[in-house]
Amino acid sequence: MAWYFTKRLLLIIPTLAGITLVSFLILQFVPGGPVDMEIMKYRMGSQSGTGETGSVSANSSVNIPESALKEIKEFYGFDKPLLTRYGIWLEGIATGNLGKSTFYSEPVTRVIADRFPVSIYFGIIGFLLTYLVCVPLGIMKAVKNGSKFDFISSFLVFAGYSIPGWAFGALIIVLLGGGSFLDIFPLGGFVSPDYDNLSFAGKIIDVIYHTILPVSAYMISGFATLTILTKNSLIEVLSQDYIKTAYAKGLSDRRVIIKHAFRNSLIPLATGFGHFLSVILTGSILIEKVFNIPGLGMLAFDSILNRDYPVSMGILVISSFLMLAGNIISDILYAAVDPRIRFK
Repeated sequence: MAWYFTKRLLLIIPTLAGITLVSFLILQFVPGGPVDMEIMKYRMGSQSGTGETGSVSANSSVNIPESALKEIKEFYGFDKPLLTRYGIWLEGIATGNLGKSTFYSEPVTRVIADRFPVSIYFGIIGFLLTYLVCVPLGIMKAVKNGSKFDFISSFLVFAGYSIPGWAFGALIIVLLGGGSFLDIFPLGGFVSPDYDNLSFAGKIIDVIYHTILPVSAYMISGFATLTILTKNSLIEVLSQDYIKTAYAKGLSDRRVIIKHAFRNSLIPLATGFGHFLSVILTGSILIEKVFNIPGLGMLAFDSILNRDYPVSMGILVISSFLMLAGNIISDILYAAVDPRIRFK
């Protein structure tokens, strides 16, 4: 089985190369790139110098000197063939150099590192709370299958599942955020403007206030899936003959469910555990945008709007690697939970 996972790890390299190649080629053909932005700035400067007013576009009649255009392309590396640029970028990735942001004028690693802790904070809290709530809820629904509690909780769970996380976030901001008739929580952000002037306890409370609404939006997306998966898996296990035998021996419900049934019902949960890794660390673009959270999701959104190709590709590399690594982690957990499973 060790050789199987070794091959899976080695396959990450060509898979990443394929993902990044396709994304790199697509980004190069998107209009409004760094060269176009510099040309637009030049033409805007030329028109303002002549006293002209009005809207300015990259298609303005102001001619840019060939020497200036050549310097711009050389600065951003667009003077080289497309595949050559990809090869240079890929070589930098292999050495840990993600390039330099064209918008922030800083190394991509530094730009991403500044946003990384925020996404990790919200992602881990949302992930842990989802499991801490959904797994016990799924167990209770399986034990009380068909009861009034099961019906009511299923209605609430599927009602929440039908609402996207970002839409739910916008809804609770309107109902509970600052400026609403309740005005309980802040509208967004990670901390308050006067955060540095607060006491230690005040800082903790301030962060908690800014955490509750975004984490609720994070949880709503995977809430129903995990709850129903836990319930159905446990119901299937409870119908097995060895569970009936355990009951026949006089074991208590608690002992049968926790010691005998629950572990075997973990198999479907374990397979999805690794997939949450990329969500934890890269965050959610739309949720971070709704709450104005300065995380990786928000950075990815801004980098696409600003045509900041190095940052966009850097985030793509990280998220793709985490997704592929998460698949391998899921397989490892799958084999760990069920000793009968062996990969070849």
